[in-house]
Amino acid sequence: MSERYKVKDQEENYFITMTVVDWIDLFTRDRYIHILEDSINYCVKEKGLIVFAYVIMPSHVHMIVGTQKIDLNDIIRDLKKFTSKAFIEAINEVGESRSEWLLNKFAFHAKKSKRHSNYKVWKDGFHPKIMDRTKKLEAAFNYIHYNPIAAGYVKNEEDWVHSSATAYLENGKCPIEISKWY
Repeated sequence: MSERYKVKDQEENYFITMTVVDWIDLFTRDRYIHILEDSINYCVKEKGLIVFAYVIMPSHVHMIVGTQKIDLNDIIRDLKKFTSKAFIEAINEVGESRSEWLLNKFAFHAKKSKRHSNYKVWKDGFHPKIMDRTKKLEAAFNYIHYNPIAAGYVKNEEDWVHSSATAYLENGKCPIEISKWY
């Protein structure tokens, strides 16, 4: 991973993006979304990940995150490694109409990579951008929650269920445990 895209200051919060290879729309099935949500929640509870905002789009995930315990680079590496294996297992389960196509795509990308033996689900890196000023944080927060509207999926931020937007409404909740930043 390029030195430019590494978390250097663990005390700061970061806007990050994790993208599926070839921008494949993996997160159009609840089974994969639940794997990701459960894995992020595990990282919150067990590894000290702090999630301030997130959106799960069909082919990528945006989050504003920080950490309390473990190095953020290590948390995201482990999250991507675990979810990759879990996604492949879920793809192999009965009921996935795209299983052959998905496995072929992920196998193709693994062959091009030195670090992946069978399948590569995520693009390398997570492009952390430091959120060291309130204006940056607000812009990233708005970008995350507006993403489904910009893509034409919904008309209101709170209508996209795979986002933290609902958690910022009065008594709102979302599937991933978040820490409100305001």
